[in-house]
Amino acid sequence: MQQRFKVIALTVAAVFICYIDRVVISLAIIPMSEEAGWSETQKGIILGSFYIGYMITQIYGGVLSDRIGAKIVLGTGLIVWSIFTLITPWAFYGGVVMLVIARVGMGLGEGITFPAWHSLYARWIPFSERARSVAVTNSAIPIGTIFGLVVTPLLILEYGWELAFYLYGGLGFVWYYFWNRIVESTPKQDKNISTEELNFIVENAPASENAEALPFSKWRSNLPLWAITVAHFCNNYSLFVFLSWLPIFIKDGLGVPMAAVGLLAMLPHIASFLFLNIGGYFADFLTNKGIKLLTVRKLCNSIAFGGSGICLCIVPELESVAGIIAIMCLGNIFGGFSAGGFIVNHADIGPRHTGRLMGITNMIAALPGLVGGVLTGIILDVTNSWDIVFYVVAGITFFGGIFYLVFASTDKQFD
Repeated sequence: MQQRFKVIALTVAAVFICYIDRVVISLAIIPMSEEAGWSETQKGIILGSFYIGYMITQIYGGVLSDRIGAKIVLGTGLIVWSIFTLITPWAFYGGVVMLVIARVGMGLGEGITFPAWHSLYARWIPFSERARSVAVTNSAIPIGTIFGLVVTPLLILEYGWELAFYLYGGLGFVWYYFWNRIVESTPKQDKNISTEELNFIVENAPASENAEALPFSKWRSNLPLWAITVAHFCNNYSLFVFLSWLPIFIKDGLGVPMAAVGLLAMLPHIASFLFLNIGGYFADFLTNKGIKLLTVRKLCNSIAFGGSGICLCIVPELESVAGIIAIMCLGNIFGGFSAGGFIVNHADIGPRHTGRLMGITNMIAALPGLVGGVLTGIILDVTNSWDIVFYVVAGITFFGGIFYLVFASTDKQFD
């Protein structure tokens, strides 16, 4: 196997672990809240507190990855969040404040994940393979989520919710052993890479060297970067709200028994997995056919945001469980085409600064995890209506698609 494919495989594994560790709380919080007697707003605060830590380390993770290498940064971050996953049950029995602190700590570790691997790929992945490589790595998000949704309820029902945190937290230490032995931050540092592969990557990857500083004044008013940022924010609002609240919606909003919650909740994520990869291959196919890169980015992004927004508007009009889950799957089918849109646009506008640009946009795009999680709890407490939750998410999705369509660019802005 060529070295860049080993890098991709272990990065996919890191994102997979990231999401099984993140999704476990969305299921475990059901028995946890029954035991502790939390309100919907309290659940929203606990779910959202993760994103306080998650936002803090985004830019730092990107800057460090671009400067000293993503191998060290991603490896350290994964160990940190694995430790906080392991101690979550102890924090629960210490009270809400201790649990919130543990969730913030977990967010600090996970915050470096996406800036680090985007920085890594800017140096390892040739341009002709970029969209599909990013897509297959992002598809670990739904796969990790599916695994968590299927396995976690079984663990909870059979052994109690605490065991899930212990098992998932321990998995990170196994991953780190292989990551530390196999991966290097750049191809030039890899002693096992062939000369042929090294030359191919160096000649075709967006970046080959570490980056210098990127002053705040150079990016704060850059519209193409803000186009990515706004699209990223709006995409993540939907992602994070449903990552946290979908199991609760299925159980309480649709009246599905706990044993079946995970199985139903995983179906939209299966659609995401399949069509993130299809979207990535679709974008690379169009690009390699000579279609203008900006046209590819805007087309893929418009399909993703427009289709998803329409499906979200339809959900409140349906009454059957099967119909609601089906239309949510369709929304994620459209959403998969974002793999060729804003998700890979960072390396277009700033190849050597990809890590920090991802850190900038992902930091702002982490706000929905905090705001969306808490706001959803408040909406449910005040109105007792899931319809409003879906309409809010749909409106934000439409806005993100329109803003990107108007202001996006593929011209280099910072190199």
